[in-house]
Amino acid sequence: MSAGAPGRPLDDPDPAPIGALEPNGPRESNTWDRSFRLWDSYFVIVWVATLVFVLGTDYPAWHVRVAAGGLLLLLIPWYLVVGRPILTSEVPDERLALAYIAGAILLFLPPGVLVGETRLMTFALVPQCFIALRLRRALTAVTVINIAPVVGWAALWWPSDQDVFFNSVFAVVTLVFSAAVGSWVIRIIEQSQERAVLITELDASRHEISRLSAAHGALAERERFSREIHDTLAQGFTSLLMLVQAVEAELDRDPPEARRHLALMAETARQNLAEARALVIGGTPADLDGASLPDALRRLAARHDATVEVSGPVRAVPAGPEVVVLRTCQEALTNARKHAGSSATVSIALEYAAEALTVSVRDDGRGFDPAAPVSGYGLAGLRSRAAEVGGTAQVRSSPGAGTTVTVRLPVSRSGP
Repeated sequence: MSAGAPGRPLDDPDPAPIGALEPNGPRESNTWDRSFRLWDSYFVIVWVATLVFVLGTDYPAWHVRVAAGGLLLLLIPWYLVVGRPILTSEVPDERLALAYIAGAILLFLPPGVLVGETRLMTFALVPQCFIALRLRRALTAVTVINIAPVVGWAALWWPSDQDVFFNSVFAVVTLVFSAAVGSWVIRIIEQSQERAVLITELDASRHEISRLSAAHGALAERERFSREIHDTLAQGFTSLLMLVQAVEAELDRDPPEARRHLALMAETARQNLAEARALVIGGTPADLDGASLPDALRRLAARHDATVEVSGPVRAVPAGPEVVVLRTCQEALTNARKHAGSSATVSIALEYAAEALTVSVRDDGRGFDPAAPVSGYGLAGLRSRAAEVGGTAQVRSSPGAGTTVTVRLPVSRSGP
């Protein structure tokens, strides 16, 4: 769509006037208002020059020249009172614009017929036709302004054939030049306005993309934060609740075991506090802070009565895969404690291979059907974490046959 007039296609054979091609909005309107002062100055300069030529010539008689100059004077109030408000409007009213141009032509034609030098005023009137009118009507008005005064002048004064020829050629050349330049300017402004609309749309799209990106980032951060809370604080609180239940059952019949579980409760609470601090400042998980991955898994396993087996040459790997391995083990150990049964044994196997790091958490508990629908962040979060670093997560289980959680992550041979 053209920006000049709403609802007009770009290939409209009768494009909108220049005045209607101005972009909407205060900044563009102000720019047009300021630039129109140049048109005011141009109009005044051409009008003064025309008046000087009319009064300064020695033909026809002085009273005819004065009459022509008097008619030219009427163009000034007509322009200021009627024309300028129309020409500077954002979308000129077509009927008012036609009335103004018609009035300007009527005021111009008599002096143009009386004194040939008056035709210099065409250079001020022609641009106004293209500003106020659509192309087809503008070309019609320009034709009248260029041709009619010559025809009337020749019919009134019967000049020599040579004078008629030169004036006719001048009128035709002026007409062709006016039509060509006016049409070209309108097309250039149309293209510029089309680019301005595209730039505005691109700018709006950029802001929308920025907004959506920020919203997506906030959503991703919320999801990450929820997953971290689930894998750290929520798991720790679950462990504390289960240890409290164990202590309540052991206070009377097995005080040493109750004291051991109380020590585990204290250790779990301290660990949760450290995880909370790490979560707030965005730092390294508490278990990995200043420790290797195997040591972190051993400390974690001790709190869950699990064993750890490490195979392959231990080496430094990027922090991302280490965090995924740690969170996988936290999730799997908590699930084993909740669902495998109190008598189940749990083991962790960590394998360092040339291009991969693999961790498996196995229990010989009750198991479950992996195809059955589940709720919560656990398994979905585990798979998401592995995918974020280019790895895979697999859960194998069946009722009565225990559960194995395996995560395989690609790592560089040279480490971080």
